[in-house]
Amino acid sequence: MCGITGIFDPRQARAIDRPALARMNDAQFHRGPDEGSLHVEPGLGFGHRRLSIIDVATGQQPLFNEDGTVAIVFNGEIYNYQDLMPELQALGHVFRTKSDTECIVHAWEAWGVDCVKRLRGMFAFALWDRNRQQLFMARDRLGVKPMFYGTLDDGLVLFGSELKSLLAYSSGGSALRRDIDPLAVEEYFALGYVAEPRTIFGQAKKLPPGHTLLWRRGEPEPAPQPFWDVRFTLDNPIGLDDACAELHARLSESVKLRLISEVPLGAFLSGGVDSSAVVAVMAGLQNTPVRTCSIGFDDPQFNESAFAQTVADRYRTDHHLETVGSDDFGLIDTLAHLYDEPYADSSAIPTYRVCQLARRRVTVALSGDGGDETFGGYRRYRMHLMEERLRSSLPAALRRPLFGMLGRVYPKADWAPRVLRAKTTFEGMARDSVEAYFHSVSILRGPLRSSLYSASFKRALGGYDAQQVFQRHAANAGTDDPLALIQYLDLKTYLVGDINTKVDRASMAHSLEVREPLMDHPLVEWLATLPSSLKVRGNEGKFLLKKAMEPALPHDILYRPKMGFAVPLARWFRGPLRQRVQDAVLGERLSSTGYFEPRALQQLVDAHLNGSRDHSAPLWTLVMFEAFLRNSIDGSGAPPVPAMPTAAEALA
Repeated sequence: MCGITGIFDPRQARAIDRPALARMNDAQFHRGPDEGSLHVEPGLGFGHRRLSIIDVATGQQPLFNEDGTVAIVFNGEIYNYQDLMPELQALGHVFRTKSDTECIVHAWEAWGVDCVKRLRGMFAFALWDRNRQQLFMARDRLGVKPMFYGTLDDGLVLFGSELKSLLAYSSGGSALRRDIDPLAVEEYFALGYVAEPRTIFGQAKKLPPGHTLLWRRGEPEPAPQPFWDVRFTLDNPIGLDDACAELHARLSESVKLRLISEVPLGAFLSGGVDSSAVVAVMAGLQNTPVRTCSIGFDDPQFNESAFAQTVADRYRTDHHLETVGSDDFGLIDTLAHLYDEPYADSSAIPTYRVCQLARRRVTVALSGDGGDETFGGYRRYRMHLMEERLRSSLPAALRRPLFGMLGRVYPKADWAPRVLRAKTTFEGMARDSVEAYFHSVSILRGPLRSSLYSASFKRALGGYDAQQVFQRHAANAGTDDPLALIQYLDLKTYLVGDINTKVDRASMAHSLEVREPLMDHPLVEWLATLPSSLKVRGNEGKFLLKKAMEPALPHDILYRPKMGFAVPLARWFRGPLRQRVQDAVLGERLSSTGYFEPRALQQLVDAHLNGSRDHSAPLWTLVMFEAFLRNSIDGSGAPPVPAMPTAAEALA
């Protein structure tokens, strides 16, 4: 696991500013504290920060082929490299290391751009072929590892694992412009993140998951090309018992591949279904106890540590629990610095802490990320399927005006039990399937965003609505099955922009590698062939995974209500962060952007603080946007990383 960066001149072989490249590389020191290397030649510069995991002795990068004409910088892990090596050797390629990185170099020589189709793992890499004068960039199928790039005004192309690497470049007056893209702001306030391929800055982009980019010197800028997509065929006739057996075999293979390491390895254990399943499978594959890590909270409403302890006891893991205070909000500016873009998932706070804890004991940790998207675990999936049944039973000519009216007049009952919160359901019923799902997952829904935006900002948007992100992906989904469609949308948006972004930045902030067995692409492809009834059945999500794990995990672990990695935002904002919310949301920074109506912001804050509405999620989104402006635009920087409080300190 590493950080990569580079400079490429696609027009001609101009000299590369080596000190500028070094600054770009140093900006990602946290991603690879073990080693740092540069390679510079006319028209190209590669930088690499290394976190040594596999082939610790000889796997340094940039890495070259036998004659030095092909070079690579690589971030990630190729889990099937040991299978590829003999095949490549049979084709005449000579290996000088035992690293998975060298496999990519020889795979490029053997198969060209199709080499990525042979790779199984998480990866983002840039490869330079001097003889062909080509720069080849690629990102893994599900977007576990990031890749940012941008073309400067002078034609130079920058790339890196994090946006901060591109922002660190400055040479001869040339730098990445920090002009904010209004469309990215709209996506952020709708989704809580800026969706691929956009970034918050108009001059930079993200390489989408499952895509490659082939730059040929002397030719115009290329468009990213897809090399993979998941197809929900839902045509596998397998029965439940056989599906459980095959799932267990596939999950065991996926976990086993991810146990390859020359450094200490463990797992996150939250006590939820996904992480518990991964730990149970790991325990069956290891002769030594699995090292597990959990975070506990001093507020019982948010504390799952007892469930994690149940699994740890069952498998006699080497379990380590650390309790932190539920008022652990000192990370706001640190997170703004880590993520480089505005990012509004508040579970980044406990994720940061559990990565901090894990790094004290291991260098690699397996996680349960991706399970909700691939197995159908989110509660919103079940709600959406219920709404779909109602939608299909009423003609649109009747449904849209009737439920549109009900959605407008029905009060927003934040205080009521979920079953009585019908406003969102009514609003969704007035929309088609994709519109309704976008509406349900939006942090600031359309009417609220519209009320907050200023007239000038609306003009800058030019009619753009973040809903177009979902519509674009829905057009490529290739399925009209209600569950499969929204799973596809989440795999393309939420999993990449929220979950994978959160885990990558939080883990690499502590030089920790996180591996994701539930996002193994052959497993994802197989699950996409299964009928939706094996994923959501009645009111039970993750039906197949739970049935398959019944022999291995207690009923209370598998079938308890989902808790999630939550933080008490509503209480924070009416208590210890009350003044901070007012200062951030009503202060000069947001006002000076010209994006917002000051009166609407004031009404939002007042309604939350007086308890009449729960606006904690929109307010958090605004607070993190203000923190982004202060850290990435104003340049005031982030404070030192706060230490994790001890259990005694947290409970004091």
